[in-house]
Amino acid sequence: MLLNLLAGLPVMLFCLLMQAIFVTICLRHYVHFRHAQPAESQWLNILLLSMVMLLMLLSNFVQIVIWATLFMLLDEFDEFATALYHSAVNFATLGYGDIIMSSRWRLLGPLEAANGILMFGVSTSVMTAAVMEVIKHNMERLKREHP
Repeated sequence: MLLNLLAGLPVMLFCLLMQAIFVTICLRHYVHFRHAQPAESQWLNILLLSMVMLLMLLSNFVQIVIWATLFMLLDEFDEFATALYHSAVNFATLGYGDIIMSSRWRLLGPLEAANGILMFGVSTSVMTAAVMEVIKHNMERLKREHP
């Protein structure tokens, strides 16, 4: 169990740091682009929200790749595609059970699942913040147009 924690916790911490970087970059660019474009348009809102969603999805996918790489380094899988599939199932907390790791490294699955559910929560909160910002801007625009 201790060996699993020593292998998994640094990866988990790295993923947390990486997600924080993605969130910071995403929100910084969102705010900058939002304030640089004074004209409101439906297409601008769609573009901004799509970019936020894509960046958060990319961040989660990169983390799945990082965990799959750890599984390969531990010689748990012969092919990267299998490690990636197993990692995605863990990260998304699906828990199919069709592919299992050896008893030596099995605890890494729940660690990755904990990491994944936290990161999906962070991604959801970033997307919710962006949607709330769009709603706020639209409400302000309506108040200016119809006082």
